[in-house]
Amino acid sequence: MASIRELHEQLIKKERSAVEITQEALDRIQALEPKLHSFLHVTAQQALEQASAVDAKIAAGEEIGILAGIPVGIKDNMCTKGIPTTCASQILKNFVPPYESTVTQKLLDSGAVMVGKTNLDEFAMGGSTENSAYHITANPWDLSRVPGGSSGGSAAAVAADECVVSIGSDTGGSIRQPASFCGVVGMKPTYGLVSRYGLVAFASSLDQIGPFGRSVEDSAILLSAIAGHDPKDSTSLKVPIPDYAAGLKPDLRARGRLRIGVIKETFGEGLDSVVEQTVTKAIDQLQSLGAEIHIISCPRFRYGVPSYYIIAPSEASANLARYDGVKYGYRAPDVDNLLSMYTRTRSTGFGEEVKRRIMIGTYALSAGYYDAYYLKAQKVRTLIKQDFEKAFEQVDVLACPTVPTTAFKAGEKNTDPLSMYLLDLMTIPANLAGLPGLSVPCGFDDNGLPIGLQLIGKVLREDQLFQVAYAYEQSTTWHLRQPQIS
Repeated sequence: MASIRELHEQLIKKERSAVEITQEALDRIQALEPKLHSFLHVTAQQALEQASAVDAKIAAGEEIGILAGIPVGIKDNMCTKGIPTTCASQILKNFVPPYESTVTQKLLDSGAVMVGKTNLDEFAMGGSTENSAYHITANPWDLSRVPGGSSGGSAAAVAADECVVSIGSDTGGSIRQPASFCGVVGMKPTYGLVSRYGLVAFASSLDQIGPFGRSVEDSAILLSAIAGHDPKDSTSLKVPIPDYAAGLKPDLRARGRLRIGVIKETFGEGLDSVVEQTVTKAIDQLQSLGAEIHIISCPRFRYGVPSYYIIAPSEASANLARYDGVKYGYRAPDVDNLLSMYTRTRSTGFGEEVKRRIMIGTYALSAGYYDAYYLKAQKVRTLIKQDFEKAFEQVDVLACPTVPTTAFKAGEKNTDPLSMYLLDLMTIPANLAGLPGLSVPCGFDDNGLPIGLQLIGKVLREDQLFQVAYAYEQSTTWHLRQPQIS
């Protein structure tokens, strides 16, 4: 499928209609879903109605925005009015929101066409999209492997051309990690840049919504559309939103001196040798494009995982307390009293990973353990943030691998949750510090599986990350490869 800009040109020149473009996406979804399982709900009727409205505007001579008529997938943890929002959990199996999330409302206002709600790890808890209560999503590059998570459905849908772009959420790497595994571009914005209103909360101080695209430009266009202040979200930032795609240049020298810091703690033990070689070559390529390369130390970087897996489950324990079978969602049948309704609803409605994290979080917040675990984790979070601040006194952008490995086989890590958690080693620190992070394809391993380069920027410097990623992308051909699904 063509890029956003190419499709926009075709629409305004009347070479193609929005209905034709949408039907092409829906046909591909129908053909591939039996193998991929990227979607939980396909909204074919609504999508064609939205596309028809765009065509009517074009026929009437009205000007349309760049996202009008563009097929978009939405992660199924964002509320969509009148359309099921399940968070891939049995406990929300029949939940249909009466309101629209801010992000999806902005997309509707822009004329974008929502083709469906994408699969995820239940309540966004996981790194493989194997924790969905409904089905496991496959990686388009190798159907026996996972697409990453928790936004695996959104990443796989874009990689497989089931939609042009998609929306995911990132709590500890859940956009960047699947972007790396699926060979697409994924961006986690600065905390507060994109409204979380209508996003079903996992860990409120870490969650952030962001875009997936086949190219840097597509991701930049989508972020410009969904970012901005929202009075419905108390953590939303009041800052001007630039056109991130405007002025992207293929040469880093065009923007003056640019210093890129390579985080030395992300290389060495635990990093796959092919990933290390590939990312090192990508950093060399950035140097050839005009960037200054510096080796930077973030000494507390490796403490991101242990602190995250105290803070995030603690917040999840509080956020998920609302799912008790009283007001909405699943309610266990044949219960004798209120207490049994609570316990049976939650024990049968939640999956194993969600229950594991609720228990960890509840324990960490319990009397006698708060200071020993939760408070200490928050102190480590502050130290990690200070490490980043010190690093950014010396450089403009930080670089490292997105994930220590390429995509693993489905079922390979099901009995070892700790090894799954360690896959977030490179991505979690940016969430703890509230910084923007981006994964861009930088090569493939010997099995033909994608590898991602992660770029981490200063607060609200998404424009700089897009520029660096765009210059790298345009100097290589990795983004032009497409998976051959058979």
